[in-house]
Amino acid sequence: MNVRKITFLFTLTLFLSLSLMAQDKVKTEFNFAPLPYAYDALEQSIDKQTMEIHYDRHHRAYYTNFVKAIAGTEMEYMTMEQILASISKFPISVRNNGGGHYNHDLFWSILSPAGGNLDGSLAEAIVKKFGSVDDFKKQFEQAGATRFGSGWAWLSVDDKGELFISSTANQDNPLMDVVTEKGTPILGLDVWEHAYYLRYQNKRASYMTAFWNVVNWKEVSNRYEAAVK
Repeated sequence: MNVRKITFLFTLTLFLSLSLMAQDKVKTEFNFAPLPYAYDALEQSIDKQTMEIHYDRHHRAYYTNFVKAIAGTEMEYMTMEQILASISKFPISVRNNGGGHYNHDLFWSILSPAGGNLDGSLAEAIVKKFGSVDDFKKQFEQAGATRFGSGWAWLSVDDKGELFISSTANQDNPLMDVVTEKGTPILGLDVWEHAYYLRYQNKRASYMTAFWNVVNWKEVSNRYEAAVK
């Protein structure tokens, strides 16, 4: 076999290999999910107008700008968790809007008109870590109350399976490599003013107290079980 033929076969093999690799590379489908309840479903704690503006303007803007920010980049082929875990490598527009999209998706999922009961292994873990459910709620509310300006309060699971409470600024969250306390968030409370100001004005504490009436503890428990596996 002459050199020209060997070179041709090598080039063809390389081309086919690269083609197969390209076919395996599939873009991640990032979606703007519908709310799992009506805008007025949480009226006992969060008013209809706030829900509508919060979801359809604020969250939608984060989603739209996130998709624009990652267009034509390697991030189109990464999961949201992978992006957030390496967020320090990416532009601030991805950090703000990707965080905003992820945080709000989680927020809507852990709310429910029916609320629910905190029980099972999550309740046991909370009592073990914080002393009691009431003490947990006080510490969680404190995290939200002491967040200066805009941000979030979180209940998360660290890499050892332990629960911890933290707070992040703006649209950061515990999945990001830029935060001090890292873990998997299972419960998040938005303490940006747009989340509560129409009803509660500057009374953030009242908003946080009302939040417990509409927490979907079944969803939070599911997230806890997945995080500790």
